[in-house]
Amino acid sequence: MIPPDPELSPRRAARAEAERLATAALAVQSASPAEGSPAEAAGPAEAAEPAAAAGPTRRELRAGASTSSGIRALAATKGLPLAARRRRAGLLAVAVAVVVAGAVAIGAAATAGGRDEGEAAEVAATTTVVQGPPAVPAEGLPVPKLAAVAATATPCDDPAFTAALASGDDTAAIAAVGGGGAFRAAVASGIAPCVSLSDPNREWVVVNKQRPLDPVDYRAGDLVMPENVRALEESALRARAAGALTEMVRAASDAGAGEIGYLSAFRSYSTQQSTYAGRVSVGGVEEADRESARAGYSEHQTGLAVDIVPCNGSCATLDDVAASAQGAWVRDHAWEFGFITRYAEGRESVSGYEPEAWHLRYIGPELARAYHEGGYTTLEEFFGLPAAPTY
Repeated sequence: MIPPDPELSPRRAARAEAERLATAALAVQSASPAEGSPAEAAGPAEAAEPAAAAGPTRRELRAGASTSSGIRALAATKGLPLAARRRRAGLLAVAVAVVVAGAVAIGAAATAGGRDEGEAAEVAATTTVVQGPPAVPAEGLPVPKLAAVAATATPCDDPAFTAALASGDDTAAIAAVGGGGAFRAAVASGIAPCVSLSDPNREWVVVNKQRPLDPVDYRAGDLVMPENVRALEESALRARAAGALTEMVRAASDAGAGEIGYLSAFRSYSTQQSTYAGRVSVGGVEEADRESARAGYSEHQTGLAVDIVPCNGSCATLDDVAASAQGAWVRDHAWEFGFITRYAEGRESVSGYEPEAWHLRYIGPELARAYHEGGYTTLEEFFGLPAAPTY
């Protein structure tokens, strides 16, 4: 029996095996080993051992030589002295540590890469891809054609209308718009700003408790006495209104309605002051304001208003007009001559005055027709103006 090698006791055997494994990863020094290398320490005989027995080269280690090659290299160092084997084992341990660290890093990278690929696959499987719009060609797209929209034409853009306004011919101005209805619509809608409802020289002027005359002491310049009409006092009208009253009175007489006279027409600013003061002295301010206008706010001052009375031989009072045959005929036909009943029954909240069947206001035949056909009962509503019940 071969006696046990004291160098191969269990503890030493384990240590030697570890050294052999570590040494396998080192490269054997070349024929000119560095100072302190195992070949130099082993002497000439040991250094002359075949290169194959010296273990794997450095190139093999860089190329990733297998661990089995390292084990074979360790086996080849069995005959070396103990000090040489220990130095080689130390170098091998360092190399093994580097190899192991590289392997761990590669494995971690591979694991992470696999995980990233798996997560990417999962996201792709659960993500809805929204298709964008198709590519737009550089040329050939249809271009929408927009028709030009002409600006809304207004009466104030019509040279014929503006020329008629400038000349003071109210009849021609209304005809240029297209008649009384068209004129009213244009003014009420606000598309005819060149038309002033405050101009006292116009037949369409509106005077009420919120719209005084401008100037307040206005006096018309074409006042005349109506022909062939009984006047209970010397009171004139504007020329066109005076001629229209003459025609209406004749037509009423021809129709068998009886004679129509008038009590009062134009009143100057000073005359209206006296008239209003007389009402105040009788019934107070509140009562006077319901039946008489203050100076500067009276339609009589325009020369376009007239208070008629029925006459049968002698003339009756203003209060008799509503129940008379003349009053009934006027309600039905006055518009044909350009007159309207200015203060109608039940319209005090708009006009500001109690009903006056005798108070006629001239606005011209075209506007009076539109007023009648439209069923209007106040000039405020006719021209789209606010109510004027109080000052």
